[in-house]
Amino acid sequence: MRKEKDLLGTLEIDDSLNYGVQTKRAADNFSIKYKRVNTEIIRAYAIVKKACATANYKTGKLSEEKHGAIISACDDIIAGKHDSDFVLPAIQGGAGTSINMNLNEVIANIGLSYMGVKKGEYGRLHPLEDVNMSQSTNDTFPTAIKIAIIKLLRELTDHVMGLQTALQQKESEFADIFKLGRTQLKDAVPITLGQEFGAYAEAISRDRWRLYKCEERIRQINIGGTAIGTGVGATQKYRFAVTEELRCLTGYGLARAENLIDATQNLDTYVEIAAIIKTLAVNLNKISSDLRLMDSGPVGGLSEIFLPPLQAGSTIMPGKVNPVGPEFIKQIYYKVIGNDLALTIAAADGNFELNPMLPLVADCILENLELLRDGVKFFNEKVISGIRADKKRCREYIEKSWSLSSLFIEKLGYEKLTEVLKESFKTGRSYKEIILESGLLDEETINHIIKNNTESKNNE
Repeated sequence: MRKEKDLLGTLEIDDSLNYGVQTKRAADNFSIKYKRVNTEIIRAYAIVKKACATANYKTGKLSEEKHGAIISACDDIIAGKHDSDFVLPAIQGGAGTSINMNLNEVIANIGLSYMGVKKGEYGRLHPLEDVNMSQSTNDTFPTAIKIAIIKLLRELTDHVMGLQTALQQKESEFADIFKLGRTQLKDAVPITLGQEFGAYAEAISRDRWRLYKCEERIRQINIGGTAIGTGVGATQKYRFAVTEELRCLTGYGLARAENLIDATQNLDTYVEIAAIIKTLAVNLNKISSDLRLMDSGPVGGLSEIFLPPLQAGSTIMPGKVNPVGPEFIKQIYYKVIGNDLALTIAAADGNFELNPMLPLVADCILENLELLRDGVKFFNEKVISGIRADKKRCREYIEKSWSLSSLFIEKLGYEKLTEVLKESFKTGRSYKEIILESGLLDEETINHIIKNNTESKNNE
């Protein structure tokens, strides 16, 4: 055991641990059974610490030995070698200070081992004076979050692109399969199954564009602003150097925000990006709802399409297969909406120069990105790509429905057509049969009207 002290006193720390006294206090204080701080934040934060160390070294504030030790420690963390050292829950008080100190202490103790010194010998490499030099939680934590967001945004965008392609392929595959359109879950005029999938593809295409464009917002970082954006404790040379280092390390087009005070205290950018992510979830939910309905049955439902059978659906009803794919996506949608509400309220609840609720905002937006990234990949590979159509059933519904009757309004007029449909409902006979029997139109004319309207709609 080793003894470490802070503002509140002294604690004993197990020698096997790389974190120190401040992390230990935070872990004891926020001892809830909840997931830990997102690993993407930890890795991104190590990148930020690495950039800060290099900027301090280049501006003459950090020795070569300390710089080398910090860089080696950060590289280990980025490579995932010390994930077990990051023990704090994602929800915590303090605006992220505990997360920052967890990084500072772990980096310092790993760095000390590279220097051949025992853990806790902070006279050689100090968590605050060296690892946290020229920094505050309030500029490094938001910068780490934004780097993590950009990484996940790009991964999500790639999968959304794949989903758009899969939907477009189904649009082409189902181009000649006519089916009933439905408005308010009631029969409407005909549409092709391909047209429906084409509409899905168009919605996902908009999502893809939104995701691509919103990265521009998140590239604005407040690094160098330190505590409240005024840059106290950080030199101008450092501020320029650290931004350049971050660009080099990440490959992202990061830029220092024009107004560091604004960028430190206001979280509207996170709300904006979260809304774009939520919009994707809304579209995925709508598509999933449609697919569940079209797949419903096989006897008591619509059964217009066959979703890929992913697993047995019942422990008591043999042969039952459920639409687990769309159900999975819909539950992701519910979770995304809940997270979006939580982060919106948290972002609105800042005061003056800082929003202390940033840990929750970060956790919610990163979880949404990960849920949708993995969900979209699943939806594409396990659901959309394997959908088949029941052409016969689609055709049967068209033939039995009154939906095509609206095509005859121009020839018969609204009132006369209403009389025909009333007779059809009363007798159970098809409206086509009644039209033919009454001599209102001949069969050739009826078939021509149907063929002309459905083909022209599809070609448009």
